[in-house]
Amino acid sequence: MSNGFSTDSIHAGYDPDSLYGPINTPIYASTTFAQDGLNQLRGGFEYTRCGNPTIDALEKTVAALEGATYGRAFSSGMAATDTILRILLRPGDHLILGNDAYGGTFRLIDTVFASWGVEYTVVDTADVAAVEAAVQENTKLIWLETPTNPALGITDIAAVAAIKGSAKLIVDNTFASPYLQRPLALGADVVLHSTTKYLGGHSDVVGGIAVCEDADFDEQLLFYQGGVGPIPSVFDAYLTARGIKTLAVRMERHCDNAEAIAEHLAASDLVATVLYPGLPDHPGHKVAAKQMSRFGGMISVRFHSEEAARVFCTSTRLICLAESLGGVESLLEHPATMTHQSAAGSQLEVPRDLVRISVGIEDIADLLADIDAALAAVAAS
Repeated sequence: MSNGFSTDSIHAGYDPDSLYGPINTPIYASTTFAQDGLNQLRGGFEYTRCGNPTIDALEKTVAALEGATYGRAFSSGMAATDTILRILLRPGDHLILGNDAYGGTFRLIDTVFASWGVEYTVVDTADVAAVEAAVQENTKLIWLETPTNPALGITDIAAVAAIKGSAKLIVDNTFASPYLQRPLALGADVVLHSTTKYLGGHSDVVGGIAVCEDADFDEQLLFYQGGVGPIPSVFDAYLTARGIKTLAVRMERHCDNAEAIAEHLAASDLVATVLYPGLPDHPGHKVAAKQMSRFGGMISVRFHSEEAARVFCTSTRLICLAESLGGVESLLEHPATMTHQSAAGSQLEVPRDLVRISVGIEDIADLLADIDAALAAVAAS
């Protein structure tokens, strides 16, 4: 029987055991597990680097939420990214990357994988014809973010899936979360999350996960988990699973607040452009409305100058100046000098007048008052 999203976020992946019946997944803080005989594993677990019940429960939960059969958890979103790239790419292979990808993803590809002999082409993935034109005989994967980080661009996942040929379509679904968007149902081959963000949701745990429907690819993910060891700690897996239980209710509040703030900022003459797919004038609005249930909790704002952006960033009091996103508290940052500074001078360089806001779940009146105070500081500068 298929359950609803909120039910699966609480119950999928774990049933209270018959010994003590704990409602929450226990933290199995053990590196190794007793065996019932030579290579006779009790419950399928032998050594935590190769599998642990707490981590296994998290993997099953996220897989269920994404509509996937398989899920593998990692120590960070970048560890998951690196593992996917290692599996799919060899020297001489080619990949397609969006022109507004996360700076850490670009840095990994541009330094580590490019020096290994991997080629890449940067395109605006919102332009599906440009993606199709960039596909080569040696293209092994297309890497999508939608919405993108930090300019909130939108790519039609199903349209790219239709033209990808033999390449694997990887979708970083971190900004949307499975509550708002399920890329596997739209033709993606692998879905990636930084579970640090909306899935964990409380800015207290770092992690990543990859989900798919391909048993062979899942076996390779499992091999890298054990063979290389980029696994989360059981404590991190527990915290992430705990956060996921409230994902649906948090995402509704994130979206409510973001919509109100986007409209408020769009009405200010001090703001040049508000980048939020929920606004009707956003170039990706129609596609986002088609493939997302709502428009998310992330907003980017372009001011009329870099100086104005910097003043705004340093003038809020409730909204904290900090990297990362997706937590219950609101954060803002200046990507050009913070999360995306590694993209400076490249095709992925972020405009220096852009501010990224991760809208939290605080009372909207308090957030709007804080934003108005920061806008007043911009006006006075």
